[in-house]
Amino acid sequence: MTDRWIERPEGASTGALRLLCAFALSFGRWPARLVLYPIALYFMLRRKQERRASAEFLGRIFERRAGIGEVYRHILRFSQVTLDRLFLLHEGTRRFEIESTGLEEVHRIFAFHRGILLFGAHFGSYEVTRVLALGRPDIPFRTVIDIDQNPKISRLFNSLNPALTATVINSRQQGPAVALAIKDALDEGALVALLTDRPRPGGKTIATPFLGDRAYFPTAPWEIAAALGAPVMLCFGVYLGGNRYHLHFETVADRIVRERDGGRPLSDWIRVFADRLAARVKDAPYNWFNFYDFWAG
Repeated sequence: MTDRWIERPEGASTGALRLLCAFALSFGRWPARLVLYPIALYFMLRRKQERRASAEFLGRIFERRAGIGEVYRHILRFSQVTLDRLFLLHEGTRRFEIESTGLEEVHRIFAFHRGILLFGAHFGSYEVTRVLALGRPDIPFRTVIDIDQNPKISRLFNSLNPALTATVINSRQQGPAVALAIKDALDEGALVALLTDRPRPGGKTIATPFLGDRAYFPTAPWEIAAALGAPVMLCFGVYLGGNRYHLHFETVADRIVRERDGGRPLSDWIRVFADRLAARVKDAPYNWFNFYDFWAG
């Protein structure tokens, strides 16, 4: 099942994470990146399921069997982006060159004093968007994250920037609590960011074509968008190598209208999301960070 991702254990102990964090903050980004090479190799050799998932995904993109070197590069890229999360949370963007496209659309919608739902995926860096928001205190920002999925690394990273921690809505909350928290944030005119590619256990999904096969995407984000009548945009923070990131903002709809009210079915909107995500993934495949069988039924 596609929800098996939630059962995968974290890849490092609390002690190892704290040691790497201390080393990185003491000696800097480039020495810490050198340490990642043996760490990524160890992770690749020890984590059979993640290694297989990477090979299968890259095989879809390259339309051939992925080599072990390409799998290693994929896992190393994930390690590098994760390390950059540490510096982004601790220091902001001062070490990085961050370009963006489509940001004018965000400003256009905010000019009407409306909150925005910002949909993303486990692709590239989510943290770049969060940190950029701190540079715009006039724009309230909230992010919906499952802080219990990787509790060790979440606790460590959240301790680096309490201001960002305060903007988090925990997606593991029960019942309608998450939707109500999102509504409150939108009523404040906030930008609310969610990762909308992975289904939750027991959650409703819709299958749609994605990278040559049918994949299952959650319906809940789109149901929330339709119920709240908020504009929906996509944002993908793509790592380009070195210290460079590019934020892609794309408008999906100023409002998602329910099918019963004369709008399009949710399957259409999910297909739009899947198609746009697929285009980005093809351009930067090593930014894909779903290390499980994403296409499993």
